[in-house]
Amino acid sequence: MLEVGGDNDRLAGLRARIDKLNSEILELLNERAAVALQVSRVKADLGISGYDPVRESAMLESLVDENRGPFSSQAVSSIFKYIFQTTLELMESSERGSLKVSRLYQPENTRFCVNGAEFGGSSFSVIAGPCSIESEEQAEAVAANLARCGVRIMRGGAFKPRTSPYSFQGLGMEGLKILSGAAHRHNLAVVSELTDVRQLEPAYPYLDIIQIGARNMYNYSLLREIGALDKPIILKRHFAASLEELLFSAEYLMQAGASRIILCERGIRTFERWVRNTLDISAVPLLKQETHLPVMVDISHAAGRRDILLPLAKASKAVGADALMVEVHDNPKCARSDCQQQLDFDDFARLMQELL
Repeated sequence: MLEVGGDNDRLAGLRARIDKLNSEILELLNERAAVALQVSRVKADLGISGYDPVRESAMLESLVDENRGPFSSQAVSSIFKYIFQTTLELMESSERGSLKVSRLYQPENTRFCVNGAEFGGSSFSVIAGPCSIESEEQAEAVAANLARCGVRIMRGGAFKPRTSPYSFQGLGMEGLKILSGAAHRHNLAVVSELTDVRQLEPAYPYLDIIQIGARNMYNYSLLREIGALDKPIILKRHFAASLEELLFSAEYLMQAGASRIILCERGIRTFERWVRNTLDISAVPLLKQETHLPVMVDISHAAGRRDILLPLAKASKAVGADALMVEVHDNPKCARSDCQQQLDFDDFARLMQELL
């Protein structure tokens, strides 16, 4: 009985030693993580990438050489690879948290109103209008219809970046003036895309919201110039961009001084041919989780076809989108651009009734 009692005491002592070692290892791991975060900040100041595969490989080789067992070299390598990976994830998370667009940087939602339409709050807003402004008659008819349906913001393309140089490129400043006149006659705010820094000064008086199109999401000089203007901004996700890249583009805008920014999911390019793009519906809750900025969905460019716009609109609202963008035309079949994805007045009225 005495021998059993002695063995129990020895076991308890060894377990106590393991508990102490566990605490010491935990303390060292956290100390290592804190130093790694300091390294990350210094690298950021120096403009150096946080991840260094060459140094990681050298550290692993050194640790394996120093290993005297009982862990095998493979086990030591696996353990420290996991430590390196989790440290890298911590550094990336810390970097994201330092961004002005991050919800870690600003926990509360960014909220603002444009002509009574709220973004970032509890309301669901709709921005609508034709793909392109084609004439005064067309703009007037669409504006009147939008006002009847309760829309507060009218969209319309004046500067149209098209895939083919032979496609209709928009009416330019003339189209923007037509859009502004029709919208304001019906108490609607105006949003339109600008594609070049040379357009900013002449277009500024005619816009309530500036749209940065998908193709210009990577145009960092344009982002800086628009970000310095005192206007709300819609930033569209490029059809081949990751969500992280979208947030970095938004960071360019905030770094330049912008604060009223709406992120717009408008579909990504996949192998699917039944739609123009594939609506990444998961982008909405992911962005709402990662950033404090409002998120909207452009269902027209995502689908490229009008027959599925209503279920896409309902899905967008269901997953937490703050707003919707949809294209509306007085005679879609005769539209000079994207005729297959624009709603006529009756279909748009039906969408508004079922959505709101």
